[in-house]
Amino acid sequence: MTRLFTALLATTALLATGCKKEEAPRADADFYKKTQEQLIRAKPGTVIELPEGRFQLDRSLSSTVDGITLRGKGMDKTILSFKGQTQGAEGLLVKGNNITIEDLAIEDTKGDALKVNGSDGLVIRRVRTEWTGGPKATNGAYGLYPVQCRNVLIEDSVAIGASDAGIYVGQSEHVIIRRNKAMRNVAGIESENTKFADIYENTATENTGGILVFDLPDLPKRGGQATRVFNNDIFANTTDNFAPEGNIVAKVPRGTGVMIMATDQVEVFQNRIRDNPTVNMLIVSYFVAQKPIKDKGYDPYPEALSIHDNTFSGGGESPDGVFLKLLALKLGKPFPDILYDGIVDEKKRTPAGTLPDELRICLRNNGDADFANADVEHDFANIRKELAPHDCQHPSYAPVQLTGVMQ
Repeated sequence: MTRLFTALLATTALLATGCKKEEAPRADADFYKKTQEQLIRAKPGTVIELPEGRFQLDRSLSSTVDGITLRGKGMDKTILSFKGQTQGAEGLLVKGNNITIEDLAIEDTKGDALKVNGSDGLVIRRVRTEWTGGPKATNGAYGLYPVQCRNVLIEDSVAIGASDAGIYVGQSEHVIIRRNKAMRNVAGIESENTKFADIYENTATENTGGILVFDLPDLPKRGGQATRVFNNDIFANTTDNFAPEGNIVAKVPRGTGVMIMATDQVEVFQNRIRDNPTVNMLIVSYFVAQKPIKDKGYDPYPEALSIHDNTFSGGGESPDGVFLKLLALKLGKPFPDILYDGIVDEKKRTPAGTLPDELRICLRNNGDADFANADVEHDFANIRKELAPHDCQHPSYAPVQLTGVMQ
């Protein structure tokens, strides 16, 4: 009797396992086929509704049709999982204008989760991208990844676990990134070589670096400018840097709140920046990347920055990286809230030895935040902590207006 009962249990378990192995791939394959066909056959104005459920996919979805909407039932209800992906790199690759993607999640892609290339008119709303195994160098590089786009709105979304940037806009113009949450990425939110961007009401925590504004050489579009970073919560970015070696973000020190590199015309205001263990705000030239500059038209210096009316607290107790640990021997700990490498373009200095007024690094009304110009160019020989040379403010930039996108 006991043997018969055991055999029945074993047979039942085997059948159940067999059913699971047979049915799940068929269902996911059907979902993939149906969704990809809808994306291919869509016409401008088509709304593709995805059902609730978790769908296991082994290859990328893609679209090249203008004017479509891809809509799920919610970022925790419609989940596209690419764990074990065997074909393609992205989860979803989109090339087209006037695109809306909303209310879904993309998990565990081999490469980027959601990449949009060359779009004019893009809305990404209530989308979650995540690598569920925690921070790893083998995670995909980017979560939400519009590149060379115009009129971009990213809102109310979540990005977790990207080995480069959770929410990224690159070589783009007229961008709004608002009310998102970025956690456990190398860079939480990054604007790179982008003009006219508003980054506000976001939360960046547990990343290597919270919010980055970079301008880099050797890209088709350069000259990032007119970026506003305001009313964000940027705190406790404590994750060790897990970017693959060679990536520019592999240079970001663990525990950086806001980092501005080689970018002009950035306004940072009314943010709450705290408890970032290396430094709450870091302003540097491209030279700290220690990479050769071959791009003759590239400007590696940060200029015309306005940092005002922010709240700083905590942080700076545990600087990361050889360069900053050496600086700590000179500067002491905790690091000041705002740390500037002090490297400027000698050709632009006035006879008084300062930058022209329109290019100054301006710091004003940041409470009791402290500051240091580290004089990196001269191996920290003349560290200066006085705020007076930076007591100025550039005119504020106008709010970004998007064309063809409801704000």
